[in-house]
Amino acid sequence: MINRLLEDRILKALQHFPAAAILGPRQAGKTTLAKMIRGHLVKESFYLDLENPDDQVLLTEPFKFFQANSEKCIIIDEIQRKPDLFPLLRSAIDQDRQPGRFILLGSASAELLFISSETLTGRIIYTELTPFLICEIWTLKTVQDHWLFGGFPQPFLIEKEDFRYEWFRSFFMTYVERDFRMIGLGALPANLSRFFSMLAHIHGNILNKSMLAKSLALNLATINTYLNYFKQAFLIRELSPWHQNIGKRLVKSPKIYVRDSGLLHYLLKIKNYNDLLGHPAFGNSWEGYVIEQIISCIGDSYEYYYYRTQDGTEADLMIVQGNKPKYTIEIKFSSSPKLSKGFITAIRDLGTSRNFIIVPEVRQSYSLSDNITVHDLNGFIKFFHGQEHSDNNN
Repeated sequence: MINRLLEDRILKALQHFPAAAILGPRQAGKTTLAKMIRGHLVKESFYLDLENPDDQVLLTEPFKFFQANSEKCIIIDEIQRKPDLFPLLRSAIDQDRQPGRFILLGSASAELLFISSETLTGRIIYTELTPFLICEIWTLKTVQDHWLFGGFPQPFLIEKEDFRYEWFRSFFMTYVERDFRMIGLGALPANLSRFFSMLAHIHGNILNKSMLAKSLALNLATINTYLNYFKQAFLIRELSPWHQNIGKRLVKSPKIYVRDSGLLHYLLKIKNYNDLLGHPAFGNSWEGYVIEQIISCIGDSYEYYYYRTQDGTEADLMIVQGNKPKYTIEIKFSSSPKLSKGFITAIRDLGTSRNFIIVPEVRQSYSLSDNITVHDLNGFIKFFHGQEHSDNNN
């Protein structure tokens, strides 16, 4: 078993909240995590899988079932299949508001499930489980392997190229052929497949919705619907531009990334490391991979942006706290990175005192100037957690 970052957070939340939701993409390991958590619970638990017809029968009268098992922790998997359960969950919790009553697992965000903000407010904590993060598996695999294969457990742990390809094909088709319709949105699978494949080819670029609409012969409303679906299904990330008024003409559109690098490489038909290095998208792939790992490993205590002006000044990632830029990051696929004028200007514009260049591999972190340090990905994440721990103790 691979220890997940979320485990301790959820166990602590269940000591205070009646319910905890573990949301994330399909096959990210939610069920496995729930079983690990189940082994640490002080109360008896009951597991239901809403894709299992026998378990569905048990919820013929869901409120009565919840009442009869009020002393147990009820784990409900694939909750997105029955969003009508949420009002009943609220009633059951309000009738007996003890902590740790429910653990809900779902392959969609709360927004995609059409859960109103009032439904379980104050009764539930929502968490997101990603595929394996580099900070969870860095003793098992290299950054190179993790970048190439992505973090979904099955293709990550089984080193068979044909299996990985078939797994990603099946995974992808589940989203475009089944899940989209399950939530009541009509769309042709062929359109969804073409749309997502096009997103893979513009990975790491500024999102141009009009270009997508024209290329796919779809209207902007449909493009927005598709984008929202894949974003709320945890498959893509839109990284917003930093928009504070600093007296310069700023780029105002988000950048788009496929969140799992293994899925990206499947869509780009990249099967091995040589394919990756020879592909024109390898630089953008590396950038997206690093951004996803940093954001997911560091967490939601911060906000994240990119910075770009019309004259070419640019930073790939900004880490912001309290609406103030804290760290500025440039991501390079190079063993001997050089300082670019655009990055130096971005640092001056943003006023950050600690800045970083992230590269694939470095024997030892080193400084390029008084306020710019070169790290590899593992080194930066370890530095960050150490620095934040030090700051919190001061």
